[in-house]
Amino acid sequence: MPYLYRAPGPQKHPVPKDARITHSSGQSFEQLRQECVQKGVLFEDADFPANSSSLFYRERPQIPFVWKRPGVNFQGQKTELIRVRNPWGQVEWKGSWSDSSSEWHSIGAAEQKRLCHTALDDGEFWMAFRDFKAHFDKVEICNLTPDALEEDALHKWEVTVHQGSWVRGSTAGGCRNFLDTFWTNPQIKLSLTEKDEGQEDCTFLVALMQKDRRKLKRFGADMLTIGYTIYQSPGKDEHLNKNFFRYNASQARSKTFINLREVSDRFKLPPGEYILIPSTFEPHQEADFCLRIFSEKKAITQDMDGDVDIELPEPPKPTPPGQETEEELQFRALFEQVAGEDMEVTAEELEYVLNAVLQKKKDLQFKKLSLISCKNIISLMDTSGNGKLEFGEFTVFWDKLKKWTNLFLQFDTDKSGTMSSYELRSALKAAGFQLSHHLLQLIVLRYADEGLQLGFDDFLNCLVRLENASRVFQALSTKNKDKEFIHLNINE
Repeated sequence: MPYLYRAPGPQKHPVPKDARITHSSGQSFEQLRQECVQKGVLFEDADFPANSSSLFYRERPQIPFVWKRPGVNFQGQKTELIRVRNPWGQVEWKGSWSDSSSEWHSIGAAEQKRLCHTALDDGEFWMAFRDFKAHFDKVEICNLTPDALEEDALHKWEVTVHQGSWVRGSTAGGCRNFLDTFWTNPQIKLSLTEKDEGQEDCTFLVALMQKDRRKLKRFGADMLTIGYTIYQSPGKDEHLNKNFFRYNASQARSKTFINLREVSDRFKLPPGEYILIPSTFEPHQEADFCLRIFSEKKAITQDMDGDVDIELPEPPKPTPPGQETEEELQFRALFEQVAGEDMEVTAEELEYVLNAVLQKKKDLQFKKLSLISCKNIISLMDTSGNGKLEFGEFTVFWDKLKKWTNLFLQFDTDKSGTMSSYELRSALKAAGFQLSHHLLQLIVLRYADEGLQLGFDDFLNCLVRLENASRVFQALSTKNKDKEFIHLNINE
């Protein structure tokens, strides 16, 4: 692919009105020339003096020609030509100045040799520059990364790389058209702190690449339609929720969502903090991606995946028997009826009472709790270690059950009796569990059904297991100041 830039300005040959032309992002010719000289990325061809319609090139020693725009005398007029290579090979331009076109008959052999003209089906061909402008709408600089072309003495581009995944049911939210799931996509915070030289804005490029799609093609995987959107950050270091995107417009976005391996665009925005959201166009589509951000000045990026933060409230103190309210007295009577003479609830008794109570709730889709689930509940609440629930322990669990039931109904947005796995992040956070993408993905795989829905029994089991594991971790990490790791012996 040619290393070309087309600079705006008056043209020697006016561009046809119906021609599709991509200008160099509003840069002036002089600004573009100075930046090219400073960075050593592109430079002027001394054989063809620059003017406001010049093209720049970078000469590659391995290629026996350079990308220039020479002129030839044809029928008494100077015609500007450009040499192009088709990166896919063989297929070539068939119009004027193509390999076997009649225009070459009036050009001498010496001139043809100077231009390296051959009539081979090798993917290399010449075009009139006016045809090039009419038939091509985008010219890109193609290289490894902007900093890979530069020497140590030259100005460096700042490059940051983020690896991520779109996972069905948790982080594959699709584009903004799908508001209910869009907010669950990975979010990257971008801080632009330094303006461009002599400018009020900051220049940066964003390149989003979907990984391994060619390798997966043999398994029937096609290129996904991908893109990204950029929002002004509200200043919070946390994953933004659905309401933010409901009421806030984007500041910039990729020009299009398209099924290419990589989508890249150049932006200029005022200094500040922004949230960049890479996504597929449709939700529920899975892929790994690589997001690269190139900036002329120092830019700071942060993955808004968020740290794991778990808040477990202390259980309330029981009310003394003589001070119980009428509701508490009725609850004690219920407990005595369930517990029997020993005044303790076993796993079998808990299974009976929970299934009897929860199945009466018409607004919950509920499968019977298993005996194992009830044993997990007792393991969470049993402070005495006898495998049963006393009245105080049963009361604390019943309060939790009411809170978790209300949370489930709150996040059952379509009132179907089930909760979407995409709402699970918010529901767990409201219950005191802020989890990372990775943990959330594991929970969705464990508890969501094929339709990415959770019934109340799944939600209840999930919360019980989470709180149980969290309390064990907290108890074993008391000796660790950071409380991020625990050391276990064989007994623990």
